[in-house]
Order: sequence, then C-alpha cells, then structure tokens
Amino acid sequence: MTVFGWLQATLVIAVVVGLHVPLGDYFARALDGGRHLAPERLLYRVCGVDPDREQNWRHYLFALLAFSAASIAALFALFTFQDRLPWSLGRDGMPWPLALHTAVSFTTNTSWQNYAGESTTGHLAVMAGLGTQAFASGAVGICAALALVRGLVRRGTDELGNFWVDLIRSVLRVFLPLAVVFGLLLMAAGVPQHLSGVDQLAGPVGSWEPLKLMSGDGGGFFNANSAHPLENPSAWTNTVEIVLMLLIPTALVRTYGRMVGSLRQSWTLLTVVGILFCLLLVAGNLAQSLHTGTVTAAVGGQTEGTETRFGVPASTLFGISATASADGAANASYDSFSSLGGGVLLAGMMLGEIAPGGTGSGLYGLLMAVMVAVFIGGLMVGRTPEYLRKRIGFGEMRHVVLYALVAPTTVLVCSAIAVALPEGRSSMGNTGPHGLTELIYAYTSNTASNGSAMAGFNGATDFHNLLMVAAMLVGRYVPIVFVLALAGRLARQRPGVVTVGTLRPYGVNFVVLATGAALVLALLNFLPALSLGPVAEGLL
Repeated sequence: MTVFGWLQATLVIAVVVGLHVPLGDYFARALDGGRHLAPERLLYRVCGVDPDREQNWRHYLFALLAFSAASIAALFALFTFQDRLPWSLGRDGMPWPLALHTAVSFTTNTSWQNYAGESTTGHLAVMAGLGTQAFASGAVGICAALALVRGLVRRGTDELGNFWVDLIRSVLRVFLPLAVVFGLLLMAAGVPQHLSGVDQLAGPVGSWEPLKLMSGDGGGFFNANSAHPLENPSAWTNTVEIVLMLLIPTALVRTYGRMVGSLRQSWTLLTVVGILFCLLLVAGNLAQSLHTGTVTAAVGGQTEGTETRFGVPASTLFGISATASADGAANASYDSFSSLGGGVLLAGMMLGEIAPGGTGSGLYGLLMAVMVAVFIGGLMVGRTPEYLRKRIGFGEMRHVVLYALVAPTTVLVCSAIAVALPEGRSSMGNTGPHGLTELIYAYTSNTASNGSAMAGFNGATDFHNLLMVAAMLVGRYVPIVFVLALAGRLARQRPGVVTVGTLRPYGVNFVVLATGAALVLALLNFLPALSLGPVAEGLL
C-alpha cells in the first residue's frame, strides 16, 4: 500500500472517530426518551399508534415483523406493476421471482441486485420503493439495537420501548437530516439529481447516493454502483462515501455508551471495532499485493478490475469498508481482487459485520460477541458471568449461541444446496476454488444483509432468486428474534452486586478478550469454507 493510501485510510478513520462523538450523543438524545415532535405526533395519529404505550419483546417483535412483511408486499406490487405507474420511463414490470427477490432484498437491508438499475427500474420505483426502504430497513436495525440496549439497562420490567416510535424517530431524526446534508454535498461535488429524460444518464442519483451509503443499503442506481462516475465522480467523493458507510454504525457505539451511562464502555467497544477494522484493512492490502489465483501479473495483477481514478489502495479501502459495514457498495470489481483479497472481503462479512457492521445490526452483533467474552471471562475467574450487573447464565447464552449459529448454518446450507443441484452450479462463472468462492460469497452476502457480489456469479435465475430470498429472510429476521428474546429476558432481571471479583467490561484485558471472542466465534465457523475457496485458490 502506498504512503498516499495509508494517509487516506488514516484520514477516513480520524474523521469517523471525530464525528462519532457529536453524532452518537445526538442519537442518544433523539432516539431514547424526550417529547414527540409535531410531525411525529401527526404520523402516530394517522397510523393509530399510542406513542406512550411501551411493548414487551413479543409485541415489539410482532410489530417489527408485520412492518417488514407489509414493506415486502408493497415493494413486490410496485416492481410487478411498474409499467402501469407514472415515471416508469417505459420499463416493464419485473417477473415475479425477480420482483420478490428485489422486494425482500431491499426490505432486509441487503440490496443485492439481480438486475441492472439503469435499464430495469424507473424513477418511481427508485424513489418511492428503494429510497423508502433505504430509510426503513436501516431504521429497523436501529430499533432492534435500541431494544437490546434497553434490555441491558432496565431492571425488573418486560417493556423495551415502542417499535413505531423508534422507527419513526430513526427515520425523521437520524436518516433524514443526514440525507439532506450529504445529498447536497454530493450534488455540489458533481453527482446529478433530476427527473427529466429517459436516457441512462438521468435520474435522482444525488438524493439516492447518501441513502444507499449511510443506511447500509448499498444498492446502486447504476449497475456499476460506485464505480460509475455519476455515482462517484472523484477521489474526493470516494473518500466521503467511505466515511458515510462507516459513520452511523460507529456513532451508535457512542450512543450505547450514553444509554448505559458509561462512555468508558463505548470507548472500549470502539477500540474492539477499530482493531477488527484495521486487521481487515492490513490483511486486505497485503493480499492485494499478491498475484495469485485467477489474477496474475500478466494482466496487471491486483489492478485488474480496479477503478483507475482511485487506484488499488482506495479501492481496497472502499471494499473493506463496504463488507465490514454491511453496506455492500462497490467502486471496483470484487471478483477481480486477488484470491486472498477476495477472502478478506468474505471474512469481513463472516465476522458478523461488527467492524463496525450495519446500522443497528452492527451494534447488537457486537454486544452478542461481548456477551460471549463476558461468559468466557466469568468462567475463567470462577464467577457467575455478569454484564452491566446482569447475569449471563444458561438461558441468556442459549439465545446468544443460537444467534451465532444462524449465519454459518444458513450460508453453508444454501451453498451446499446450490453446489448439489445443476441449477445452482450453472451460475458459477468459474470452476474450481474460485467458482466456489463466488458462490459462497453470494450466500454470505445475502445472509449477512450486505449485498455486494462477485460479478462472475450469475444470481439472476429463478433458482437463485428464490434461494436467496430464503437466505435473506433467515439471515435478517431469525437473529433479530433471538436479540429481542434476549433483551426481554435481561430486562426482567434485577441488578446484581458489583464486587472485587466482577469482570470489568473495559480496559486492555477486556478489549483483548472481546476481540478474541469475536474472531473465534465468527471465523472458526467458516474456516472449512474459506480453506476450500479463497485460501486454496491463493495457494495454487
């Protein structure tokens, strides 16, 4: 990696860490407690919601799932009947398997696109469909994270807040203001915004771009995503877009510290996040310096598939940020990364996307890893494991372990089904380890709500459309079930007593324990798949 590349990475990290303090503090004030604003009260009345009535974990979960199901149905209808609606630009309605896949993809915050945006979706589908879900799907993740934090903080109750209040506040108080600010910034930098014409260079790109980046959405207005010069015009906008992917998930770590009343703990968790991100960044850049597998020195090595305006270091930084943050945007061809470089992108998703992860999902995934660390640490010192004076016993760990098993089980089962059947194998653009890597990457991306892809894999078949729908639904909502069930269990507990033997959830020892737990918990589950795919290819 060049000196300029390291300077750019240092600048991005410094900006994100600097901005996370005021943003995280603002999120804590805006999302938890306080009075309802006039626009919010109007929405509550229209929707028939009592904003002052809190919900237990089951009611909270039911509201979350009902909202997501309604969102999928609305998007499915919009895509299917697109040709009969205004601003369709003459685009046909999607076939039902593709419409279902796209509806589930954007509702689950995955945004895997089995179509070319500039030739498939009209302006109404982008703005009223994909744009709305960029707000809503990111907000759903924040809602689940808020419920888990309240479960850790509250004592002797079964109330976790009100899903509808959390949802509306997340949209109106978090995403909307940031979308306006960064939308204007990107438009001033050359990203176009208009509704005229039917040519492929027209569209509301400027209002869409900040949404796709900061919400963890990642879907591109154009098929080339952030490699397209109208989505990402310059090296300066490239840096802004990387910051946008990392900003909200990192700020929510600070919000957690404010909500639990301990900024020391938020700095501890931020250190864990920073170590994991830097490990991925260093590994990615080292891997991109190697000429291995399908990418050889004869064709330019790791520069193949790289956006020449940004170069290898900036493309690598963008790719690591996209896979570590659950955003999934791309400014280069991930299929053209070196064998081990593609493996690092895979590892970023397989890690649980907690470095810093998705909007909300990164925080609750990180807290799940922390509870594993607390459980191990408590057993090591011979005491009942506790976190924030809450006992982490068999019942609590059962939910944590089930949560941790969802991703590897879903990825490996779906990949095995695809490899076993000719309909699945026919989409692999390559044979051998690289073809397996492409397939595993696809189902890891879908399960982890990431949405990035290796271009050699053809997901645009009825078989993969429907199998990916199953992977996205299981990968998104089953973990949320365990998160909310754990939150309800923790909220009912009475606080324990802190003694000299209680494991302190901060400091160097806890950082090492939590980082190790995150690495062991996630990557060991996927070690055989990584060995057969990118590692085997890299050793060829």
